[in-house]
Amino acid sequence: MASTTQRRVAVVGSAQTLLADERPDLQHVDLITEVVTRALKGTGIRVEDIDFVIDSGSDFLDGRSISNCGFLGAMAAHHKEESRVEEDGLWALSYAVNKLTAGPASIGLVIGYSKPSEGDVDAFWSGMLEPFLQRPVGLTHETAAGLYAQSYLATAGLNADDLDVVSDSAWRKAAANPRVCAPTPSGDDWRSAVASPLRRSDYARPVDGAVAILLAIEEVAEQTTESPVWVTGVGSAIDQHFLAGREPDTLPAAGYALRSALRMAGLASAADFDIVEVSATSTVGELMVLEALDVAEPYKAIELYRSDDPRINPSGGALPADVIMATGLARLHESVLRLARRGEHHDNTARTALVHGTGGFAMQNHCVVTLEVA
Repeated sequence: MASTTQRRVAVVGSAQTLLADERPDLQHVDLITEVVTRALKGTGIRVEDIDFVIDSGSDFLDGRSISNCGFLGAMAAHHKEESRVEEDGLWALSYAVNKLTAGPASIGLVIGYSKPSEGDVDAFWSGMLEPFLQRPVGLTHETAAGLYAQSYLATAGLNADDLDVVSDSAWRKAAANPRVCAPTPSGDDWRSAVASPLRRSDYARPVDGAVAILLAIEEVAEQTTESPVWVTGVGSAIDQHFLAGREPDTLPAAGYALRSALRMAGLASAADFDIVEVSATSTVGELMVLEALDVAEPYKAIELYRSDDPRINPSGGALPADVIMATGLARLHESVLRLARRGEHHDNTARTALVHGTGGFAMQNHCVVTLEVA
């Protein structure tokens, strides 16, 4: 492994709540407390050892301004340096990695959380739109995904029924994932039209949950765990704000984020990763991400699902469980479990992982992290 950073950083602990449609039995602070406690458990690291905390959440979804101030105690951030990232938790992780590589901090805690069941998800996404030209025409995150899908399917020579293999694969894998509550979809509404050509089955399901990732520099990591998962590369990029200004069926910002992460990791290609965990808000979005990350050739990503490629979202991915502010962080946690051979993955042989998160309206922003174990 090659790296341009001066200090190596590893994931030494991680935890995730059960991801479900709604968790009425638990408040935000309960979800956060659960993952922080479990992420620290068994590491020997105490709350007072943590140098800083970076959390990802949304005031809009939480229903109050500066909502993170109410969770500082649960986040182990009382009387500590704490920062809020109003974006997917994978951006918070990249922020934490930069702080650790720059020094002098040695241990950082990253937390992502949301309870979309208590908010208006449609208003959350539409609220990101420019208010004079885009929002008044009724553009939503669902119709935007439909516009992408129309262009993509036409160019790829596919139809709406072809996308069933993507959603079916995601839900089948999620049903086998003990960290996701994913009952088998049923009912007439499951295949009903939403924004042509996409149907309800093509969209990611918002879920309640939280994820915590404990990071440490090399000197601490090697004393903390026998299987540190090294963060070898990080990259992010942002596309045009106006939907009409973007490419109609590709995601170039995801490609830029990938190349930044590969350059930091000293890698030339994304072809050889053992695990590829990506985020998307729709089936077509997932296909476009895989192509932008050079995991598949342009307009050919569906072949990965037709061949049941085991590398692709072994957790089920974001379609059955989209935590909105923590989905990318959940993808990283799932990768860490496999790389560190934790839990039911004790016999896993994977050594490298490519992790992707997305945010912004219609997947405007992209973050990529590369992981490796010795």
